[in-house]
Amino acid sequence: MFALTNKPEMGSRFYSALIQLAADHERGIDGMKVIQHMAGVLVETYFLFDDSDLAMQASFKKLSSLLDCHPETGMLAPYALPPAHIIDMETERGRLAARVFFEEWLDCDFELHDLILTVFHHVIIGWEDMGVPRGETLRLLMECVKKAMAFEIAAQELCDVSIEYQLGRKGWTIGDCIVALSGISGQRLAMSLGSSEMDEFFRGSDLPDNLDRIVFNMTQEAVRLGVPAGSDWRFGLAANDMPINAPVELVRELEPRCLRFFRAIGLNGSYDQAVACAKAAGRMIAVASGGELPEIEPAIAKPLAMAAITESYKFVCLDFDIASY
Repeated sequence: MFALTNKPEMGSRFYSALIQLAADHERGIDGMKVIQHMAGVLVETYFLFDDSDLAMQASFKKLSSLLDCHPETGMLAPYALPPAHIIDMETERGRLAARVFFEEWLDCDFELHDLILTVFHHVIIGWEDMGVPRGETLRLLMECVKKAMAFEIAAQELCDVSIEYQLGRKGWTIGDCIVALSGISGQRLAMSLGSSEMDEFFRGSDLPDNLDRIVFNMTQEAVRLGVPAGSDWRFGLAANDMPINAPVELVRELEPRCLRFFRAIGLNGSYDQAVACAKAAGRMIAVASGGELPEIEPAIAKPLAMAAITESYKFVCLDFDIASY
């Protein structure tokens, strides 16, 4: 006889895990975190299928049908969604939770997807009873899913482009790829900021908050893929009195390929692009540092990426000629 999943029990546990993941014993349940975790679960589900983009579109249509509504239309308010670095962090938590549950699933992937949509349907309907329109929740969920999908696809594609073209055809080293992706991330971050946000000074190895958030995306992606965690990311960073040493040539060569890809997938904001490149750099660090015989030791790859992202950020922030970058 075939073993089958106890679907009601699995659905109940899944719902409880999602709520607990977004719970704070002082502030209660953070609804926006729940939405991002739900988005992460859906993204992980879509990658079970051969064509993740088609799976996403079919999933949106089915959830809309279950809810008997369409997502809210029109422009989103400027702060309707969390910043890109938060969306990446929280959707990755949702993806991790999904992988834990997928290990227990004994039936087909389509049934798993249906169960997930059923749970999400009940969550969204329950929120409407508390005054949150279902169309509004559906729109926010869809926007988080699309952004998380874009970050994941970008991270993989940018690594592939770097390896295929720069390493395979241009004679780069894998260290050059890490430096270029990290440098583009720092550059796009600085270009996304207003002048008032560039006024923070570097103090030793302390990074401005804006840069520290993007660095976190990079380090966590590397750690998720097996790079040892530790405090050696900032080892050997240049002192404040040293000249700026941004990897200008490497950035200039890889950046056009990255920007063409971003245009193709509609990831147009400089801040979103900074997060995507940081995620790609973290993944490239894992490629270079993984295995029993790594091409670059983690203790070298990590500060290499940190130096590139910080120096490129400084390069733009300190009023260098951006047009020549």
